[in-house]
Amino acid sequence: MTRVAIFEDNKHLRDTFELLLSNSEGFSCTGAYPDCQNMIDDIAASPCDVALMDIEMPGMSGIEATRLLKRHYPRINILIQTVFFEDDYIFNAICAGASGYILKSTTPDGYLEAIRDVESGGSPMTPGIARRVLELFKVNLQPSTANYNLSTQEKKVLQLLVAGKSYKMIASELFISQETVKSHVSNIYGKLHVHSATEAVALAIRNKIV
Repeated sequence: MTRVAIFEDNKHLRDTFELLLSNSEGFSCTGAYPDCQNMIDDIAASPCDVALMDIEMPGMSGIEATRLLKRHYPRINILIQTVFFEDDYIFNAICAGASGYILKSTTPDGYLEAIRDVESGGSPMTPGIARRVLELFKVNLQPSTANYNLSTQEKKVLQLLVAGKSYKMIASELFISQETVKSHVSNIYGKLHVHSATEAVALAIRNKIV
């Protein structure tokens, strides 16, 4: 059961997300909040695995909340959901520790798939967002010459992570199981000395690994 906390100031959307999670097998909603003012206490009272985080809220923004939440609860995966496509929002959200970034135009099934993906260690992004992230990291990060000894298959998996592919999509493209994908990703994390797909993608682009 994946426990999800919702932080969304729009009541209609907040209620819609809560209803979606409550009526979807394998998910539970631990709380639905209009802002992040009491977020740390809210999470302490009702722990979650994934935080569905709006980027624009009154008081504390989703980016500030992401940074604060990762500092107190580093194991919680944060999925940013927004109507914004601006570079600064995207780059700052990823740098703050968000594990995924999707647009609010995503379908209900797309939301559930993104939550599943981020909980299993993936880094789901709307395709257009994934392309912008690649461009942004290329502009903002300088390359190095480190050697991480990735196998050919691990490089293929990492390349697909960089392209914003989900575990399911990677498994389909490489004709392997999702469990095998998870095993490769675990090995990649170990060799790159990172703890999330977002970190792996950033390092891969910065160091031109793939």
